Amino acid sequence: MRQEPGQHGLVQRAHQPGPLRVRLRPYVLEQRLISGASIAGTSLAYWLRRHGFTVTVVERAPAVREGGYKVDIRGAALDVIGRMGLTGAVTARATDMRVATHYDRKGRPLATMDADLFGGRTGDDVEIMRGDLNDLLYDLTRDDVEYLFGDSVTAIADDGRVTFEHAAPRRFDLVVGADGMRSNVRRIAFGEDAGFVRDLGYYISICTVPNTLGLDREEAVHASPGRTANVYSTGRDGDAKALFMWASQPLAYDHRDVGHQKDLLTEAMSGAEWEVPALLGAVRGADDFYFDSVSQVHMDQWSKGRVVLVGDAAYCASPASGQGTSLAIVGAYVLAGELARGGGAAGYEREMREFVRVNQELGLANVKGMVIGSRLATWIRMRMLKLLPYLPGKEKVVERVAGAIHRAAVAISPKNYME
Repeated sequence: MRQEPGQHGLVQRAHQPGPLRVRLRPYVLEQRLISGASIAGTSLAYWLRRHGFTVTVVERAPAVREGGYKVDIRGAALDVIGRMGLTGAVTARATDMRVATHYDRKGRPLATMDADLFGGRTGDDVEIMRGDLNDLLYDLTRDDVEYLFGDSVTAIADDGRVTFEHAAPRRFDLVVGADGMRSNVRRIAFGEDAGFVRDLGYYISICTVPNTLGLDREEAVHASPGRTANVYSTGRDGDAKALFMWASQPLAYDHRDVGHQKDLLTEAMSGAEWEVPALLGAVRGADDFYFDSVSQVHMDQWSKGRVVLVGDAAYCASPASGQGTSLAIVGAYVLAGELARGGGAAGYEREMREFVRVNQELGLANVKGMVIGSRLATWIRMRMLKLLPYLPGKEKVVERVAGAIHRAAVAISPKNYME
């Protein structure tokens, strides 16, 4: 593997074909462009190459993004991961979280629960850091897929001619937007975010902070009316991740102005006790700061002309669903399979619509439980969690927590497109 400077940006090219078992597509040279080296983008790149398509991925960042927060792989997505031969590697990189503990404003533990129950995981569900998963997917594709880093799409013509911020224009048979909830490709082809992004009334912020609490594969949570702070450290990370979530009316801010976003977070969490003031101080020095509304993407169609969307760009279910990564993995697999089988974008939408609907409804149901509205409701929730191990019929309570997530995770049975 070597890296070559292109006319603009960095182009990755392989010395020799990689390990993919590529299906040859005789007499057809079909050029596919994917915008976004995200989970959806790298997964799609893998499956398109498996089906014999020629694939280019353009990514605004200078390299595949590292770090990020922990994500879950469940149900149908686990089946797809298995078909990629990644089950062992994903399991080996699991976060290995043990417990989650809720604390009051003075730092006194209120309730402790198993980490899998806290995350709604059952059976073979796996929790992994987003960066670790993307590394595994990128490793599967980097020798067979052209990656253009440090660049982005600026225009898409009806005939497939794509112009880039830096690279020379090129023509593609299909352009796929796999570039997240704030999709650049969706904006170019379909219009501005306001037509598709639905704010659920909350904001979320995540970044790396020093592990001053000495957490060892555990989460520490503090909930107060209208806002929640969560800090965790995994078995694979010496630092910790801080996650803040709060109820809010829509905020006006520049998505590129990180300093202002940190100010908005500090204002939203002002007056919160426990370890929150120290965490906000650490946030100031974080260089991986994430800030956005908790929103969903709803679209009547995911394709238009030579453009199709996948993952959060098409059907973000919000972080509250716990299913964003699984939707991306399954969506990429189905899209590639339908393109190879001749079903095209229409077949992709037909196969995915119900799966998306169920998981978006899950996100709507979950979000209110992640940020509790009043002090009384917070007290009741903590009492229930503290008494949970001793309650008769506690299995039914657990089923209410994890059952809905499991049902959403298996709400699709993907075809075997490689037969």
